[in-house]
Formats: sequence, C-alpha cells, structure tokens
Amino acid sequence: MNIFVSSLSFRAKKEDLAELFAPYGEVTSARIIINRDTRRSKGYGFVEMPNESEGNAAISALNGSEHMGRTISVAQANDRPAREEY
Repeated sequence: MNIFVSSLSFRAKKEDLAELFAPYGEVTSARIIINRDTRRSKGYGFVEMPNESEGNAAISALNGSEHMGRTISVAQANDRPAREEY
C-alpha cells in the first residue's frame, strides 16, 4: 500500500518517516520529496507498506497527529496516471 503524508516538517528525513510508521507494521520504503532547485523538502512524502490492513491502521492512527511540531495528514496515495509515450 502506498501512503501519502503531507504537512511534514522541513527538517524531517526519510528515517523519521519510516520510524513513525514502523509501530504499525513493516515499512518497505519511505521517501520525502525534495525540490530539485533548492534541495529542500517540499513538506510531503510517501511510505510503502506491503500489508494493506497494517497500512490502513497506520493511516487511521497517524492522520491528524503531531510529528516534529506539525499536524500531519496521512491518506492512501492515488495511483500515478500512466505517462503517454511519444
């Protein structure tokens, strides 16, 4: 399950994100989206959890919670639209 996390602290690292979700189950990846020009966090990221019920438990528990001084939003990520080939 791919999980979208927004309103993250700009100081948050991918290890912080993985640690936040670890109590709810296995985390296969965690990443924070970085602005290419400034090399700073954009304030959101994604967490991959292979077990859907664990992912849903994490979403329920963490949505609206506080992390590093910010109230975060957690939801199931939308699938990326397929890119058209030219």
